[in-house]
Amino acid sequence: MRRARAVPATSLANLTLLPRYRPAAKPERSMGFKCGIVGLPNVGKSTLFNALTQTAAAQAANYPFCTIEPNVGDVAVPDPRLDTLAEIAGSGAIIPTRLTFVDIAGLVRGASKGEGLGNQFLANIRECDAIAHVVRCFEDGDVTHVEGKISPVDDIETIETELMLADLESLEKRAAALEKKAKGADKEAKETLDLMNRALVLLREGKPARLAQVKPEEEKLFSQLGLMTAKPVLYVCNVEEASAKEGNSLSAQVFERAKLEGAKAVVVSAKIESEIAVLPPEEQKDYLEAIDLDEPGLNRVIRAGYDLLQLLTYFTVGPKEARAWTITAGTKAPAAAGVIHSDFEKGFIRAETVAYDDYVKFKGEGGAREAGRFRLEGKEYVVADGDVLHFRFAN
Repeated sequence: MRRARAVPATSLANLTLLPRYRPAAKPERSMGFKCGIVGLPNVGKSTLFNALTQTAAAQAANYPFCTIEPNVGDVAVPDPRLDTLAEIAGSGAIIPTRLTFVDIAGLVRGASKGEGLGNQFLANIRECDAIAHVVRCFEDGDVTHVEGKISPVDDIETIETELMLADLESLEKRAAALEKKAKGADKEAKETLDLMNRALVLLREGKPARLAQVKPEEEKLFSQLGLMTAKPVLYVCNVEEASAKEGNSLSAQVFERAKLEGAKAVVVSAKIESEIAVLPPEEQKDYLEAIDLDEPGLNRVIRAGYDLLQLLTYFTVGPKEARAWTITAGTKAPAAAGVIHSDFEKGFIRAETVAYDDYVKFKGEGGAREAGRFRLEGKEYVVADGDVLHFRFAN
């Protein structure tokens, strides 16, 4: 029996943009979530992707289909708590958790039938945990619009329609074979068919599958249907620079739409984000102050994404490194340990736990222990945001 090695964490309060950092040792599952960036051509998707990942991996140009392959990038989740924990513990390295973004080529009307670059990119959306739908909320005569007009709600409906048609076709192709299985003694086939039928009713009415009534115990099976319109949506309103703080009348339409369907929305100026991305970290704060912004748009996107997917962060801290890990709210201690390594979950014995505030207040694990704030938690413990954890497990 041995103690799991310590690892650091992140938080989302008062975020500040962190420089990119690649840990030397790659954990088994380190990403907070995988978010597919979708939208019509020329709405600023690739510009935003480049800014988010601080790379030039995705080509941005003023014409449709300039992104010919899905580009994948990851960003550090900024979290000031991590620095505080590392300072207290004297950690040699600080390793934030990371989020993955997938830049998917611009979809157009008819994509579900192969128009534009068609179905080859729909599969990439299915592999993501959430959809970041970039919507053009700015006027610019120099940047063409594939539909010939600026109407964010119409743009949303165009993309949503294509995703619904693709989901509908996918389910209808699978329904016949599943019906044969369901007539026998295949219990899972019957349950899957029931979920498929619920989704089909909505899709045939022109409604996304995310509106289906699904019980908690059915969620895993429902997710295995791979429906794009069942994924949570974050609308990213790309506005002109002057509207980066408060948004504009066009972004207000998107926020209203998001409210009605239970989605999230944020305002970002992709142009500003691209300018911030090339600045050294020490200059970013001055730049933001000069244009009257409190934080980069990346921070808003991350917070909204965390909220959308009900994610939280726990930390592992030690002299070697301080590290952040992302889990879903409601995760129990063994599964949280499994995020570090599957062996930790399989052989889980208990978790040594200190709340973040207690760790800081009492200057580390030793002080928290003396103050009676150090706890031993078992398999049923639900990990809280900000927990500092050490896992004990059997080999």
